[in-house]
Amino acid sequence: MTSAQRKDDHVRLAMEQHRAHSGLNQFDEVSFVHHALAGIDRPDVSLATSFGGIEWQAPLYINAMTGGSAKTGEINRDLATAARESGVAIASGSMNAYLKDPSCAHTFSVLRTHNPDGFVMANINATTSVDNARRAVDLLRADALQIHVNTAQETPMPEGDRSFSSWVGQIEQIAAGVDVPVIVKEVGNGLSRQTVLLLQNLGVRVADLAGRGGTDFARIENGRRELADYAFLHGWGQSTAACLLDTQDVALPVLASGGVRNPLDVARSLALGARAVGVSGGFLRTLMDDGVSALVAQITTWLDQLAALQTMLGARTPADLTRCDVLIHGSLRDFCADRGIDTSRLAQRSASTHSLASIDTLHDLTGSTR
Repeated sequence: MTSAQRKDDHVRLAMEQHRAHSGLNQFDEVSFVHHALAGIDRPDVSLATSFGGIEWQAPLYINAMTGGSAKTGEINRDLATAARESGVAIASGSMNAYLKDPSCAHTFSVLRTHNPDGFVMANINATTSVDNARRAVDLLRADALQIHVNTAQETPMPEGDRSFSSWVGQIEQIAAGVDVPVIVKEVGNGLSRQTVLLLQNLGVRVADLAGRGGTDFARIENGRRELADYAFLHGWGQSTAACLLDTQDVALPVLASGGVRNPLDVARSLALGARAVGVSGGFLRTLMDDGVSALVAQITTWLDQLAALQTMLGARTPADLTRCDVLIHGSLRDFCADRGIDTSRLAQRSASTHSLASIDTLHDLTGSTR
């Protein structure tokens, strides 16, 4: 099977998966405590976010998907158009196909030609040489470089890698050898606290947690096997919500992706510490079913609704959502108990903020000063 055929298979199997998905994941076990007088004025709300030397006008991005075939090149062209029209950042799919066969370069470079002024991330695997990492960045004139790690995908992949011990050293070399920020991301199985701390020591600028809950690449690769004999790997890993809880207070900035279904999931992710939130499968489904105009409308609506949620919750910026009280329920709470994560502080973290706000209000009413 050619690389182009494999890329087309990935898109087809991912769409089958999303159309059959129950719609439930562990984001449903995260809820905000409602404070009826916490709201602020909509003009005071900003969606801007910054992390690892990167500044975006919104904490939402189109995450890595595809490229490497004629069909996926058309998808990338439309995704780039949606990113340009909505003002969000975008990442390419794995550029390994281009690094092996430069004739498919245009299936990736459309991300830049159709989005000349946007924030574009190139995407490579952890076995890529530093020279090839630079080639990937140069092709897209990329503003950042994603390195994806995907042992649970490679394992059932018929033609997948089986040697993983070099990845740590190679990531460190790439991080030191390119001139753009390096983001290491999973592909749907999550990054643990220990992994994120290791990435910090390797010189990586940002970690994209990319947890379980969205596209399951172990399931996709098993679907490409003649006997489909790796079904036991379906659902492997930690959910995005679990990864966010596991990486509380880690110094390395984290992004959230994997299973993000709506603006409330975006707000939940930001409240749990993500600096921005990526979407792949959900946006791809909209594009494939309804076209690029529908995807632009969806992203624009999500941004408007996220601003509305911030207004209601009293968060002037996405980062302010980390001061909102959240409750952790069900199996996610069990995960936290096993990992030694104190969820009670998450439910009470607005206390000091609200106390100061109440004092300010009282002083405004009485005309007194501190």
